[in-house]
Amino acid sequence: MIEQHLLNGRLIVETGDITEKNVDAVVNAANSSLMGGGGVDGAIHRRGGPEIKAECKTIRQTSYPDGLPAGEAVHTTAGELPAKYVIHTVGPIWKDGQANESEILSNAYRNSLQQASTLKLGSIAFPAISTGIYGYPREKAARVAFDSINDFLEKNDIPEKVFLVFYSELDAQIFLDSIR
Repeated sequence: MIEQHLLNGRLIVETGDITEKNVDAVVNAANSSLMGGGGVDGAIHRRGGPEIKAECKTIRQTSYPDGLPAGEAVHTTAGELPAKYVIHTVGPIWKDGQANESEILSNAYRNSLQQASTLKLGSIAFPAISTGIYGYPREKAARVAFDSINDFLEKNDIPEKVFLVFYSELDAQIFLDSIR
């Protein structure tokens, strides 16, 4: 199991199951429909229960009838998860690196952190956004994630702790190797 503290202890890189993380908010690497899917998205919806989907439906009906745009973030209850909130964000689908993927991915991290800050949350846990079925190269995503989180934390006291929770030790090690 990997656990490494960075950025004066405010960023913790670890392995585990994000749906079991006892933090103020977990970030869902959602699709624009907000109705669940595969990977982390499906796991959060399954473990959190129907309350999350119900709030997502309301968001779709009121604020985002065409779906949540990539890079944006919204929050819902966490339902039966140990967290208080789920912050849903949509990362970019990797094309070739020339379609503003890094800017969109950075916005996904930054807007999720801004949601946590607005809600005055002390802790937030992220998965590796866009590195699964969306195909973002893990090494490139690591650099964008780290730089975005570092920049936000330099300017903001809240959230106090940011966790990057990787499902596998290999993914956590790729992240750590990529930011050195």
